[in-house]
Amino acid sequence: MNVSNGDARIAVNVAGDGADTIVLIHGFPLSQEIWTAQIPPLAQCVRVVTLDLRGMGRSSVSDGPYLMESLAGDVAAVLDALAIERAGIVGHSLGGYVALAFARMYVERLDRLALVCSRIDADSPERAAHRRELADDAECSGSNERIVRELRDATIGATTRREHPEIIEKFEKIAQKNDPRGLAAMLRGMALRDGAEDIAGDVSVPVSVIYADEDPLGSREEASRAAAAFPGGRLAVIERSGHLPMLEAPRELTACLLDFTGR
Repeated sequence: MNVSNGDARIAVNVAGDGADTIVLIHGFPLSQEIWTAQIPPLAQCVRVVTLDLRGMGRSSVSDGPYLMESLAGDVAAVLDALAIERAGIVGHSLGGYVALAFARMYVERLDRLALVCSRIDADSPERAAHRRELADDAECSGSNERIVRELRDATIGATTRREHPEIIEKFEKIAQKNDPRGLAAMLRGMALRDGAEDIAGDVSVPVSVIYADEDPLGSREEASRAAAAFPGGRLAVIERSGHLPMLEAPRELTACLLDFTGR
């Protein structure tokens, strides 16, 4: 199904019919396809909503930059269209930034929160500048080749590279389907985002910070600090996985998410 919110059309899928709902929000530069392994087991317990963020996957490309607050508004519009008052939100990487913006704007609709290989601080000036450079390159070239190449090299864990090269190919296929204009708008929005340190202490729902021990983009210390910032925060560690545990360690991530749902 598609849900309209302003100038955006958001592609949505729903599985299961449990009394509780969790929303799975993908990372960059991917789409809801990354959750294929997690949806069936989760849908046995809860209703599972997946969506493509605007400008990505099967959702429409609209003018950018895509601010995290706008993306959180898209999530709220999806919940409204499905007549869901409250939900647990699971955000991977970029999806975690969107989940934190949702917590800032719609905390009364938040049942619980999971951040998968994500972070609560804003970009450094250098990181933000690099995102803008990648966005300019994608727009000027009309290609997301550089984005896909850089993110592939920066995210896949050592074990996966050594033992499961087919996962690298899967990442590339999903990422290459995206429109370069949408990826550029998303990069600019990420570069503009605020950190969430100021609200973490006020988020009283259970929070799961899921860290992968071969993630080149994070550290256990950083993940531990993020978990400690929330009153109900706790850290879960997935071994032998890089930044994409839904692809690199699907059973382990599914177990974490089943625990997150309380099942």
